Amino acid sequence: MNNDLKPVMEGIFEAGPSPQLIGAICPECQQKFFPKPMVCPQCLGEVQDIKLSPVGKLYTYAILRTKAMYKLPQPYAVGWVDLEADGLRIFTLLDPEKIEDLDFGKKVFLRVGPIGVDNNGEACLRYYFTTQDGGDK
Repeated sequence: MNNDLKPVMEGIFEAGPSPQLIGAICPECQQKFFPKPMVCPQCLGEVQDIKLSPVGKLYTYAILRTKAMYKLPQPYAVGWVDLEADGLRIFTLLDPEKIEDLDFGKKVFLRVGPIGVDNNGEACLRYYFTTQDGGDK
């Protein structure tokens, strides 16, 4: 992985050999969130950072064949992934190199890699889920 690239957004994931999404939990109502809200939308209490499971199950997905924003590869896929260990369903980019492997209910794994550009047109790291286990690209 290219260590010179910055994340597409600070504070939402940790890169490295075992990448993790950074979410939040409300200590009052125990609700978990991703991405992290400023306050708990349930009780308006303060939230704390937590690391979320890097393994999920693909709930549903779509393959997009139109010109993508942020110079994402064509075609690319997005979908909803259930992080069952955390009780969350998150919307995410899916591995553009594994589109043919996608299927409903399939186990997917978090990865971080250089995909597309950020709001400033600079190459960046993004998190995505893939059908193959194995950390960063």
